[in-house]
Amino acid sequence: MSSATSAGKTLPGDPPGGRRAIAVWSIGVAVYFVAVIFRTSLGVAGLDAADRFHVNASALSTFSILQLLVYAGMQIPVGLLVDRLGTKKVLGIGVVLFTVGQLGFAFSPSYGMALASRALLGCGDAMTFISVLRLGTRWFPARRGPMVAQLAGLVGMAGNLVSTLVLARLLHGIGWTAAFAGSALAGVVVFVLLLLFLKDHPEGHEPEPLPHQGAAYVRRQIATSWREPGTRLGLWVHFTTQFPAMVFLLLWGMPFLVEAQGLSRATAGGLLTLVVLSNMTVGLVYGQIIARHHAARLPLALGTVGATALLWAATLAYPADHAPMWLLVVLCTVLGACGPASMIGFDFARPANPPERQGTASGITNMGGFVASMTTLFAVGVLLDATGDDYTVAFSSVFVLQAVGVSQILRLRKRAARRERERLVASRVETVHVPV
Repeated sequence: MSSATSAGKTLPGDPPGGRRAIAVWSIGVAVYFVAVIFRTSLGVAGLDAADRFHVNASALSTFSILQLLVYAGMQIPVGLLVDRLGTKKVLGIGVVLFTVGQLGFAFSPSYGMALASRALLGCGDAMTFISVLRLGTRWFPARRGPMVAQLAGLVGMAGNLVSTLVLARLLHGIGWTAAFAGSALAGVVVFVLLLLFLKDHPEGHEPEPLPHQGAAYVRRQIATSWREPGTRLGLWVHFTTQFPAMVFLLLWGMPFLVEAQGLSRATAGGLLTLVVLSNMTVGLVYGQIIARHHAARLPLALGTVGATALLWAATLAYPADHAPMWLLVVLCTVLGACGPASMIGFDFARPANPPERQGTASGITNMGGFVASMTTLFAVGVLLDATGDDYTVAFSSVFVLQAVGVSQILRLRKRAARRERERLVASRVETVHVPV
């Protein structure tokens, strides 16, 4: 047995990593970074959108719901496309779609056209993250997987930070059309970089060509990935951890802080920024912990869910009209852990599936948090309209989805752990018997 294998650091056939890998991967991450700016741009423009299109809370939430509905519905098809076509082609299509969507949103004269633009944006956005995950597995050794995934998520949150700090100021400085149309230029820049410099894999690490098998291939990829308990556990971890922060940042955080908590827009924007900064910090910590202690995955995920539920309960149940600033600061800090915790879902799905199913498995996993976010966005909007803007009732829907998700995590955890141990033992046996 080789020392690398015995040390558990390198697997046979692993890509080499290195500076070239970082450079190529960075281009893919730059595409994801821009996609997140466009995705979260409505989060700082929610109140402006309500005035511009003359819509109520339910109609406003439809913007994000439709965007996430398209995103979630595209995850499995995108996973299959990545497995079939490779990263560069899928990312290229994604850039074109989300850039056109952002431009359309800038110039939309009506609510209906704005909805169509957000749907197009969601379709392009859906093609980015899974492609970046696949790019990481093709260019870096497997042992780097958790950290590479967390870093990708961290860069995505930096895109959220740009929305919160830069786009919000542009919106109120130069106006709706100029701000959104100007931001679309970033899509053009990353598209050029992608065409010129991005490669699917390093030389000598080409994947095995997959024969075209039509619908039978698609059904088999999905069914085989879904049968793995690790894939389903990954989906439910993503479902349970991601949505509280996503709902807060994507749409309802600003209205909650301004209308329910009586804060100024500037102060509310500062708290949204705190969520993003916390996410970036926690992402680095979680990535390091999981890379060194694989058994920490589930405790970190469940701990984040518990802390999020506790802080939301304390904030919503606070006896005064407004929660104190210190409590809102703690809430936003804890919400920042939701994104990194959701990345743990991919750390369950990744070892459960061979390389040729990584895109499909990642697509299934990535559906979880966006389905939960979409459901909660809709529930909050409907409950706000039904209760006369009672945010306590509306945000209590968070607890329902958390309870559903935790019950599924607890149901699947033992089966997934047993299956993962079996795969690890089998891979070690195969490595020992490889001819020298």
